[in-house]
Amino acid sequence: MDLLNSGLAIARDPKQTRWIYPLLLVAEAALCGLIIEKIPYTEIDWKTYMQQIELYIKGERDYKLIVGSTGPLVYPAAHVHIYKFLYNVTDQGRNIQLAQYIFALVYLLTLTMVMQCYRMAKVPPYVFPLLVMSKRLHSIFVLRLFNDCFAVLGLFSAIYAYQRNQWHLGSFLFTTGLNVKMTLLLPMPAMGFLFLQALGFREAITQAMIIFQVSIGYGFPFRKRAPSYFARAFELTREFLYKWTVNWRFIPESTFVSKKFAVTLLVIHVGLLLWFARTRFIKPSQRSPRNFLKLFGDEPRDQDAIALRVSPSFIMTTILTALTIGMLCARSLHYQFYAYIAWTTPFLLWKAGFHPILQYALWAAQEWAWNVYPSTPISSAVVVGVLATTVGGVWWGTSDESERARANGKPVVAHDHVE
Repeated sequence: MDLLNSGLAIARDPKQTRWIYPLLLVAEAALCGLIIEKIPYTEIDWKTYMQQIELYIKGERDYKLIVGSTGPLVYPAAHVHIYKFLYNVTDQGRNIQLAQYIFALVYLLTLTMVMQCYRMAKVPPYVFPLLVMSKRLHSIFVLRLFNDCFAVLGLFSAIYAYQRNQWHLGSFLFTTGLNVKMTLLLPMPAMGFLFLQALGFREAITQAMIIFQVSIGYGFPFRKRAPSYFARAFELTREFLYKWTVNWRFIPESTFVSKKFAVTLLVIHVGLLLWFARTRFIKPSQRSPRNFLKLFGDEPRDQDAIALRVSPSFIMTTILTALTIGMLCARSLHYQFYAYIAWTTPFLLWKAGFHPILQYALWAAQEWAWNVYPSTPISSAVVVGVLATTVGGVWWGTSDESERARANGKPVVAHDHVE
């Protein structure tokens, strides 16, 4: 009985993660090597990426003319820079096993960032196994070599930098991820609330300028074909195919492709963001929504106090909640989008205050649904159901949460740091 109680105490104590997470990383390194050596690689987009990069190297700068066997180049310029490097070090993409080991390193680096973010937010050890048990996530990184892997690395590296009060670095890292894949547009509305409360209006504008200027810098090689570049890399009117959707298979195809359905999802998306903004995202300001608008201007007298209430936990909750709302309301999710969801859901289920058994049950249901191929009405309903439960749960679970700094008034980095 004493042994059981000791085990439960360790599982609930956030301080114990300092020796648990290195063990998980070592185990994951071995597992990634085993997967690469024993499970056949699956070709999906790698050859197309390499074909597109070859055209870029030959001097093509018109995005409309950079195409591969599965279609045109539709990702921002950081994707091009990263895969140009991979093209060069993998013998023009032919050494796929080397590419897999590079992606395994990316996986381990991303997992390290994720675990550090969790530790900064004081997540207990019992949640951590959920970060390493996903079959689909390993497949996305080391068997499919999707560019989402780099976008997710940028996202969680940025969150960790923000948690450590390194805002300029965080914005650079976030922008790098954004310029790999525009999926990272989803948390940006919530990030505006973070910047404003943690830094004040003027510094919030500075962060916005960093994101803008770094994006321009990545796209500089395409400056002479800028209309083509922005039209392709940040295309918001992209058509989606019903046969590839993971999340809306349970509705008729006629509904899926309709404009009414797209508009409905957009309205729900905006509505949820506004609702969370009014009731959750502006909490550190301790102001009503109307009075919060006064922060857009001169710095308030209590700016330092507001900043202290923007804790590492609040930063992570806000960004990942906005991301999950975007996923819930997405017109279509493909399997590689699980890279964003897999490491987001465990944290938000914990923030929702669900019992650990329910957290594991919801995670298991989600993992099952994302491993059904092709998707079915039941699996897609589970995908949407778990996302909706996560969003609703985190709203409910943070209703009475107070994001206040410690009474000693130490900076935000210090008051939630985990040694």
